[in-house]
Amino acid sequence: MSSLEELFCHVDDFCQAFEPVWHRQLLTHNLKTRRRKRSLSLSEIMTILIGFHQSHYRNFKAYYTHHVCKYWQQAFPDLVSYNRFVEWIPSCLFPLCCYLKTCFGTCTGISFIYATRLKVCHNRRIWQHKVCKDTAARGKTSVGWFYGYKLHLVVSEQGDLLNITLTPGNTDDRKPVVDLLSVLSGKVFADRGYVSKKLAKKLLETFNVEFFAKPRRNMKNKLMRLTDKLLTRKRSIVETVIDQLKNISQIEHSRHRSPVNCWVNIICGLIAYCHQPKKPGLHLEWALPSAA
Repeated sequence: MSSLEELFCHVDDFCQAFEPVWHRQLLTHNLKTRRRKRSLSLSEIMTILIGFHQSHYRNFKAYYTHHVCKYWQQAFPDLVSYNRFVEWIPSCLFPLCCYLKTCFGTCTGISFIYATRLKVCHNRRIWQHKVCKDTAARGKTSVGWFYGYKLHLVVSEQGDLLNITLTPGNTDDRKPVVDLLSVLSGKVFADRGYVSKKLAKKLLETFNVEFFAKPRRNMKNKLMRLTDKLLTRKRSIVETVIDQLKNISQIEHSRHRSPVNCWVNIICGLIAYCHQPKKPGLHLEWALPSAA
C-alpha cells in the first residue's frame, strides 16, 4: 500500500469486525482470561508489524526505535517501549492469520504451486539450535540440506497469493496439495517434485482441478495441449514471488527468539506482499492466442 494511513484503515476495518467474534468464541470455549487494556489497539500493533516488512530495515528493534518511535509518534501517540511491544507480538498470531486470508487474491482458473525452504539457522548450528526445535525439521531441496520449515504457496498468473501453508522442513511437497487446492478451480501447474498420477486423478475427480506437473527426465512425455505446455514453462512467476518474499518482505532470517515470533514474521511478510501495489504477473491475454 502507498501510505501508512491506508494500511491502518484496511487493518482496522478487519479488526472491528473480527475482534467481537473472536472474543465471543473464546468465551464459548471457556478460554476467556483476564485482559488488561493496552495503550495500543490490536489494529495499531498489527499495522506496525506489517509496516516493518514494507520498510528498508532488516532489524525490527532498529525499525521500532529509530523509525516508529521517531517518525510515527503522531500516528501512534501511545507508543510503548520496545520490550513491552515485543511481549505483545505473540497475541497477534491468530488475528494475523485470519487477516492474511482476507488478503488472498481471486482464483482466475490458472494457478502455480511451489514450495520453498525457510531456514531458521545455519547448517553448522543445527545441533545447538533450540528456538524452533519442536516445530522445525531437517529437510532437503534441490540446492541441499537445510533446517527449518517449508512454505507451500499457490499463486495466480497475476502474482496474487491464493493459499499458503507452513510445514516442517521434512514434509513431502505433495502432502499438503489437496488442502491447498480444495478451494481453487481450473488448472494448476507445478514442477517435478509434484509428479503423482494418483494425486492428479484425485484432484480432478474430487475438486475438478486439472493438475499439471513437469515430468522427470526419466519419464516419457505426456500428450497435452499446446497452451498447457506453454504454461508449464511459466512457473518462474512463483520463483519471482518467492524472491520478493525473501528479499523484500524478509520472511526468512535466523534471529528469532521464539517460534511464535518466527511465525508472526512470516505471516506479516506475506501480508506485506499482498499489499504491494505492483506484483509480478503474466500477460496471458496476448501470449496464449499468438502461441495457438
